[in-house]
Amino acid sequence: MLKFNFSDTELVQLITHKTGNKHKNEALFLAKELTEVSEESGSLLMEYFLQDFKLPEFYGFSYSQNPNENNIYSYVKEIFDSEENLISASAKIAQRLYDSSEHPNIKTGELNIAYFNNLQLGDEITDGIGIFKSEQRTPYLKMNEQTNNYQINHDYGIEIKKIDKACIIFNTNEKYGYVVLIIDNVNKSNDAQYWKNEFLNVKPLNDDFYNTKEFLTIAKDFVSKQLPEEFEINRTDKIQLLNRSIDYFKSNEHFNKTDFEEQVFQDEQLIDSFRNYDQAFRTENNIQIADEFDISGHAVKKQSRVFKSVLKLDKNFHVYIHGDKNLIEKGTENDGRKFYKIYYENET
Repeated sequence: MLKFNFSDTELVQLITHKTGNKHKNEALFLAKELTEVSEESGSLLMEYFLQDFKLPEFYGFSYSQNPNENNIYSYVKEIFDSEENLISASAKIAQRLYDSSEHPNIKTGELNIAYFNNLQLGDEITDGIGIFKSEQRTPYLKMNEQTNNYQINHDYGIEIKKIDKACIIFNTNEKYGYVVLIIDNVNKSNDAQYWKNEFLNVKPLNDDFYNTKEFLTIAKDFVSKQLPEEFEINRTDKIQLLNRSIDYFKSNEHFNKTDFEEQVFQDEQLIDSFRNYDQAFRTENNIQIADEFDISGHAVKKQSRVFKSVLKLDKNFHVYIHGDKNLIEKGTENDGRKFYKIYYENET
């Protein structure tokens, strides 16, 4: 699986612009010179820029025929062709971001565009470009010592511990849209995800992380949505299928689609139904997933959060089911009250 490392990365050049919300007629400020960074602040700035990149979820710039159809790809390529183009190309990037800022929820912020050396991607050492937007301002107190006492006032600044929006473009795979990492810690709603979709216009790379994540999504949706429409299936059966699905990915290093279907569904009718749903899902969502791939542990960990094995009974009980569904029985009393009977050997 492709991995990245920024431990030896160096900041070569940096320029800072300011982009407002075009929908609200806010201003766009384009700097004409490079940003000055003090030696004392350099390490803090690098920490702020790079620390939130953790998951190896790679993207590439999206296009239909030619990579140059993607504006950000073209501007990034200008910088990779010559560092001297950083100021002019970064202004085009800032203008593109401003033109993409039509949603009323988009906030004004500083746009930092950086040129880096010594980024590691797999076994390759390359240069790269970072695009970072800072939107959130946090109040902080300033305690100033005077002759006989202290004066306390406040100001607003940027918290180092979390970047708002970020993108790293590795100078590799140029022909196919480069290799890109992205972060958006602010806008999670679909109507405000302009950073990834409208501005950068990227698509996931078809790697092990992508294959693992997308196949687990299909398996979960099939069990949660499609199965109840075709078969009589209770909640405990659904939980067991979800558990089998995630357990397959946790206990294997390599994925084989046929092997997965046989181990998880264990019934020809269920397998046929899953195959039909799988094919329809891929076609409808225009995604391609290999039938065999190495399983990404990072993707499994990320997707495990949505594979819920909890049986919720009114507001009184939550039953976590991790094993044999035959050890839990469902019934109804003569007075209409519903119950579950649970069998076990040891209490811990």
